[in-house]
Amino acid sequence: MATGKALTVSEFRRSLSTDGPPSGASAPLAALWWAAKGDWDAAHVLVQSDDGDQAAWVHAYLHRVEGDSPNASYWYRRAGRSSSSAPLEEEWLYIVTSFLSEGGK
Repeated sequence: MATGKALTVSEFRRSLSTDGPPSGASAPLAALWWAAKGDWDAAHVLVQSDDGDQAAWVHAYLHRVEGDSPNASYWYRRAGRSSSSAPLEEEWLYIVTSFLSEGGK
């Protein structure tokens, strides 16, 4: 990954072929990386210990992935967001794009 500049969505997606999230990725962004790799537990650990709005949004997404709609609804409210009914892949991309447009990490 290029250093000193914001990470792009394409670069983030390419990083999925590596062994770990991009260097310097925030916990919520790293959690999305782990979620895309199919490691729900690793993703959940990262957002469970973060009190921020971004982490709450990812936490909501993860509980949607898990199929726990009531818990997902709780986390969407904590994040100040409406519950999503978009396909999971679409929501994942939307969240990643939103986070990267806010500073890349």
